Amino acid sequence: MHPLTRRRLLHAAVASGASLGFPAATRAQAWPSKPIRLVVPFAPGGSSEIVARSTAVELGKTLGQTVYVENKPGGGGNIAMAEVAHADDQHTLILGHIGTLAVNPYMFDKLPYDPNKDFKPITLLAKVPSLYVVHPDLPVRNLKEFVALARSKPGKLNYGSAGNGSAGHLAFEYLKAAADIFVLHVPYRGTGPQLTDLLSGRLDAASVGAPAILQFIKAGKLRCIATGSKGRLPLLPEVPTVAEQGYPGFEMTQWYGLLAPANLAAPNADKLAVEAAKAIQSKDARERLAGDAAEAVGNTPAQFAQFIAQEQVRWKAVVTRAKIKPD
Repeated sequence: MHPLTRRRLLHAAVASGASLGFPAATRAQAWPSKPIRLVVPFAPGGSSEIVARSTAVELGKTLGQTVYVENKPGGGGNIAMAEVAHADDQHTLILGHIGTLAVNPYMFDKLPYDPNKDFKPITLLAKVPSLYVVHPDLPVRNLKEFVALARSKPGKLNYGSAGNGSAGHLAFEYLKAAADIFVLHVPYRGTGPQLTDLLSGRLDAASVGAPAILQFIKAGKLRCIATGSKGRLPLLPEVPTVAEQGYPGFEMTQWYGLLAPANLAAPNADKLAVEAAKAIQSKDARERLAGDAAEAVGNTPAQFAQFIAQEQVRWKAVVTRAKIKPD
């Protein structure tokens, strides 16, 4: 056989790859090719857990690979963010959050990651309304009474949060600034430990994402005195918003989005964005989140990136005013 003819046949065989039995290395590999790890930078038990698991279940269906959730708390979320920022296996994602993306850059003098350069925004998954709650033993029925009590005893009441710079910390500092009150902050390492003390009465108050505490409100173990949402929540129609109770324009919601390391191949990131938005907008995911008063979003990477930038401007001012520092 002529050498030129032989070369042409070889090229044709490589082009057809799979049909002629050539190894996978000669063909474009499908993604994902193994289970995906979704890292949550907080302890189990909070709103982040509910959003992450709702996303993982539906995303696993659309991608055809298992998506498993791994909680990795510590450092205000910085430990997990730094690890995922440098992950190069193309199968590690992280749950982005108001704290790690919009607060930590202004709270810490130096971060082990760059929120704007080390990650690719994939989609904003969900917004979770912050609820302002008190232990039932505290003699207040609404926000007006709480503010009056706090003003009569400056520094005597306390509130807990999942840690410095957490959404609950921001939410309460935002309220303190709006109402001009002084309430002592007690930071915990995660929502779970904080709720333990709140339910036992060792804490007076807190602001927590709706999914984590709705069951306790309905059971009478906590009293909701206001919601941070724009309008009243269908699951708590009797509870007025902060804005309704004398603070027009006040709004406080936590938010969670899906991020990938910046090195995720562009075609894979594009595919992930489409499938993640589809997953969080699925009927099952929306119903699961709505049952916890959370709103499913599912926007584009460009829209999510713009949202992050806007939130960074907003919360830089809050962090500076409240002089929020890490533990």
